[in-house]
Amino acid sequence: MIEEKKKRKSAGGITEKIMPYILFLAAAVSVLTTIGIVLTLIFETFLFFDAVSIKEFFTAKKWYPFSETNGSFGILPLVMGTLKVTVIAAIVAVPIGLASAIYLSEYASDRARRIIKPILEVLAGIPTIVYGFFALTFVTPILREIIPSLEIFNALSPGIVIGIMITPMIASLSEDAMTSVPNAMREGALALGSTKFEVAIKVVLPAAVSGIIASIVLGISRAIGETMIVAVAGGSTPNLEWNLTGSIQTMTAYIVQVSQGDAGYGTTIYYSIYAVGMTLFVFTLVMNLLAQYITRRFREEY
Repeated sequence: MIEEKKKRKSAGGITEKIMPYILFLAAAVSVLTTIGIVLTLIFETFLFFDAVSIKEFFTAKKWYPFSETNGSFGILPLVMGTLKVTVIAAIVAVPIGLASAIYLSEYASDRARRIIKPILEVLAGIPTIVYGFFALTFVTPILREIIPSLEIFNALSPGIVIGIMITPMIASLSEDAMTSVPNAMREGALALGSTKFEVAIKVVLPAAVSGIIASIVLGISRAIGETMIVAVAGGSTPNLEWNLTGSIQTMTAYIVQVSQGDAGYGTTIYYSIYAVGMTLFVFTLVMNLLAQYITRRFREEY
């Protein structure tokens, strides 16, 4: 028995010594993968800017990479398409997500919360290609009954569906932030004569504002990077107009188009997807840094 205990102790000691190295290796793989992705983007983007000037890339108002006689690489139309879809998605997702979070946090019974929250999480797990066909074959025909001038491929329906897609993220993270507000604050407000709705709006929301804003920013970051929904339902016409009823093209949709074989390897068009990808990476990085700043700046500790 003594020998058996010694063996177990020896095995436990070896595990304690090895585990930190294994965990460090796992963390290092994540960091090295991130560095590899960023370096790939940077190197390939430099190859693109050997052929196209940075000034044209950021200031030209047309994106015609496939034109042999009048080619233009101005990314503004792709940025405009991305912003259109993102703004529509935010208009849909923020009020619905916040209302859902307030209901789950302040009004729903434990049983209702146990039923509704998993359903929201299932909504978040649906493949985005399914959302894309939902936008094209269900949402667009309904919108065309209301707006007859709406084209088959447009900015409105993918924007709405992306808003539906990111609603569970905003609702779930906001509900977590609201639930973490101490009950003593609610009870104090109720003791002073506030109604339940006043407690939710004037006490819980301000107290959880850092988590709520961070959830919104993360949701918008998700909308900016969405690919399949806009590729299926948004079309492939980059334009700089504010029109929401016509075909658009976002940065991610353009990357998909070229990646499907529309351009040969090593051509300027091929390298343009890395320049567009780098622009998209900067967008999402700024949004994530903003979310972290807001979380730290407005965090309330109880």
